[in-house]
Amino acid sequence: MAAQRKGLLPAAGLLLVVSLIYTAFSYNRLVKQEEAVKLAWSELQNLYGRRADMVPTLVTIVQGAAAFEQELLREVTEARSRAGTLQLTGGPNAENYRQQEGAQAALAQSMNRVIAVVEAYPDLKATKNFIYLQAQLEGTERRIKVARKDFNAAVQAYNALVRQFPSSLTARTFGFREKEGFRADAAADTAPEVTF
Repeated sequence: MAAQRKGLLPAAGLLLVVSLIYTAFSYNRLVKQEEAVKLAWSELQNLYGRRADMVPTLVTIVQGAAAFEQELLREVTEARSRAGTLQLTGGPNAENYRQQEGAQAALAQSMNRVIAVVEAYPDLKATKNFIYLQAQLEGTERRIKVARKDFNAAVQAYNALVRQFPSSLTARTFGFREKEGFRADAAADTAPEVTF
C-alpha cells in the first residue's frame, strides 16, 4: 500500500505541473485573441473617423459649386457630429456595436443625399477635387467593409477558443466571455452605402 502511494505522488505531481502549464498556455492564448478583437475594433473606429473627416470636405466642395440646401447641410453636419463624438465605453461589446452602426448608418444616408444633390450639377462631378474625394470615400467604404470582416473573424477565433474544451475551463476560471460581432440587421439587404 505504501509503495502504491509512493508511485502515485510523482504521477500526481506531474499531472499538476502539466495542468498548470496548460492553464498558463490557454490563458495566454485567450489574452492574445482578446487583444486581436480589440485591435480589429480600433481599426474599424479609425476608418469610421476617416469617413467622418471627409464629410466636411465633401460638403465644402458641393456647397461651393451648387445651390446647396441648408437643411441638408445641417443634417449632414449633425450626422457627422453624432458619429464623430459617440463616446463608447467598455470596448467592443454588443451595445457599442448597435450605437456605432446607428450613427454610421445615419452618416452614410446623409452623405447619399449630398451625392443626390451632386447628380443635378454635372460640372461639379467633373472637378478634380470632387473626383479625388469620390475616390477617397469609395476606398474608405471598401476598407470599412474589410475591417468589419476582420473584426468578425477576430471575434469568431476568440469565441471558438472560449468555447473549446479544455481552454473553456481556463476561460471560465478567468472570466473570459464570448463576444458579439457585427450581425446583419433585418434591413441588411438595403444597408446604407455611399454611392456616386
